[in-house]
Amino acid sequence: MFTGQADQTTPDCSMADGFINYLRLAFCLLPPHLTPLAVTLCMIWLLFLFLVLGLTASKFFCPNLSAISTTLRLTHNVAGVTFLAFGNGAPDVFSAVAAFSHPHTAGLAVGALFGAGMFVTTVVAGSVALVKPFTVASRPFLRDVTFYMGAVFWTFVILYRGTIQLGEALGYLGLYAVYVVIVIISAYIYNRQKQSSYTTIQSVTTLPDHLSSDSDNNVLSSSHESIEPEYEEDEYRPLLPYTESTVHILLSSLNPVDLRKWRRKSWRWRLLKALKTPMEVLMLLCIPVVDPDKEDRNWRRPLNCLHLITAPLVCVLTFQSGAYGGFMIQGELPLWLLTFLLGILLSSVMFCTTKNDCPPSYHSLLSLLGFVVSATVISAVASEVVSLLHMLGVVLRLSNTVLGLTLLAWGNSIGDFFADITIARQGYPRMAISACFGGIIFNMLFGVGLGCLVQMFHTQTDVQLETGGLLTWILAGSLGLSLVLSFVIVPLCQFHLSRAYGMFLLLFYAAFLTVALLTEFGTIRLA
Repeated sequence: MFTGQADQTTPDCSMADGFINYLRLAFCLLPPHLTPLAVTLCMIWLLFLFLVLGLTASKFFCPNLSAISTTLRLTHNVAGVTFLAFGNGAPDVFSAVAAFSHPHTAGLAVGALFGAGMFVTTVVAGSVALVKPFTVASRPFLRDVTFYMGAVFWTFVILYRGTIQLGEALGYLGLYAVYVVIVIISAYIYNRQKQSSYTTIQSVTTLPDHLSSDSDNNVLSSSHESIEPEYEEDEYRPLLPYTESTVHILLSSLNPVDLRKWRRKSWRWRLLKALKTPMEVLMLLCIPVVDPDKEDRNWRRPLNCLHLITAPLVCVLTFQSGAYGGFMIQGELPLWLLTFLLGILLSSVMFCTTKNDCPPSYHSLLSLLGFVVSATVISAVASEVVSLLHMLGVVLRLSNTVLGLTLLAWGNSIGDFFADITIARQGYPRMAISACFGGIIFNMLFGVGLGCLVQMFHTQTDVQLETGGLLTWILAGSLGLSLVLSFVIVPLCQFHLSRAYGMFLLLFYAAFLTVALLTEFGTIRLA
């Protein structure tokens, strides 16, 4: 199962795509009998990296994207298919960009994007149908499936040719722009029709508002939503007003544990929270978060002043896996030292010109800083994931394609799985199924397009793809077949996603995974 110790002079031992050279660690530094231990430790490290990806995206990346869209006054549709889609798909996109940086890992990116598409459109969508059978919105469903089928077919053709040119990479981004425009136009037309129908009904009927069932439901729901939080807030509100000290604000801002929530949650949640807390505290020190839903927009004067020092340092030390950490300006002044000094200057100016209880007018700019820092961290962690998976593929003698469609796809999609299931259980299955298709369209088009553009910028040549042979075609064909079946079966069922259809999707994914693994291990092969 494990390969022997490699010669330290081989190119693999000198090849490092991240902060750690995992191939050198597994083959060149450790003796052969310790290789299983190295693989076990790397698997634990991989789980930790996935945890960091999810934590950074959910706690820092997405909130800052929401703040940016609110500040720019974007509509929910535009924000959903641009900023928020980018936030939800950040791990997949950055993993793809990192994997496309080398031809030998491009198959990992393709396997991850196709594998995530298979997982989301079968396992996630099927689980949503099992949890909450519902009738899907017909036009948005057909629109999303059609666009995704087009993206998959285009990628299939490019894989067959084995190269991607500049125009094709730009075409991926252009196709997503067309998708965004169609979503906006469709939402505008739908809102106009809905408003026109509502006006017509209002002119015909003379029922008073208090007799309308919808009105009653809205009033009850809004009353329930408003009374419950206010009661909870009043319960813990101090009797006398007080002013927090600067030190107290800093310490409370760095505490990610809510004691009230801690007492209510299960031991599993507490264990996971305890594992995430050290990393979350470290990120709170480095990444600002602007929350437009709070009265003070999450203004924390001492911590935000500290962010002006730590955030730029994190960008310098983690950008391109620390390539600029030791960069010297004119051979004398380290870049990190200049960044540190500028940060101290800006932090001092902000601290002297602001107050603890009043955010400044430029506070929204911190959301842009938080966006940049969290994106840089996600990119660095994604590079580590790709490098680590490549090493595991060499040690376990697995292709990059099967690693992408299993470990990387599952790791990047497991958050979407739990989020969509939770949304469906709360009574919003349409929102969950829309997130399934909208997110993977963004991942496919931006993952391939942006990844190839970055690689072309560095090499000034077309991107060459090394496919995984028969397994790649089985993956692409299975994804295409599942989309075609959904495109045909769902309209025939009058757009009702039943539990039987959900079970069919789960069985389809199980059959695909079985065939893929049999192909990987040589049981199924071309004649």
